[in-house]
Amino acid sequence: MEHWVPVASLLGVMAIGFVVLEKAEPIAHLISQELRKLWVFAEMLLFVLVGAQVNVHVAWKDGLAGTAVIFVGLIFRSVGTCCSLWGTPFNWKEKLFCVVAYIPKATVQAAIGAVPMAAGVASGEVILAVAVLSILLSAPLGAIGILLLGD
Repeated sequence: MEHWVPVASLLGVMAIGFVVLEKAEPIAHLISQELRKLWVFAEMLLFVLVGAQVNVHVAWKDGLAGTAVIFVGLIFRSVGTCCSLWGTPFNWKEKLFCVVAYIPKATVQAAIGAVPMAAGVASGEVILAVAVLSILLSAPLGAIGILLLGD
C-alpha cells in the first residue's frame, strides 16, 4: 500500500495493536500470549540464521573498530536514557538500573544487521559482523548489570 499511503509498516502495525487493545482488551491479551509462543521459535531461528551468515574473518579483522563504535553508541544510548529520566521521581539507583537495563538490545541488531548485506551494500558483511558483535558484547554486559543492580 506504500504507493497510495506512504506510512511505515511498523507504524501501521503499532496503530492496529493500539486499536485492538483499546476496543477489545481481552482479545488483545489472548493474541499477545499466542504470539509470545510463536516468538520463542522465531527468535531462535533469527539468531541461528544471522549467526550462520556472519563471516568470522571479517568480524575478526574489523572487531576492534566495531567494538569502539559499539561502546560509543552505548555511551550515547546511556546519556539518552539519563535525559529521558530527567525530572522523574526515580532515585539515582533506579535511574542507573534503567540505563543498564537498556544496554542489551540484541534482537534489533540481529533483525536488521543482515539487511544491508541482503540489499547488496558493499560493506554489508562488515555491518552484519558489527551487529553480531554488538549482540555478543551488549547482551552479557546488560544481563550481568541487571543481575547486579536489580532486586
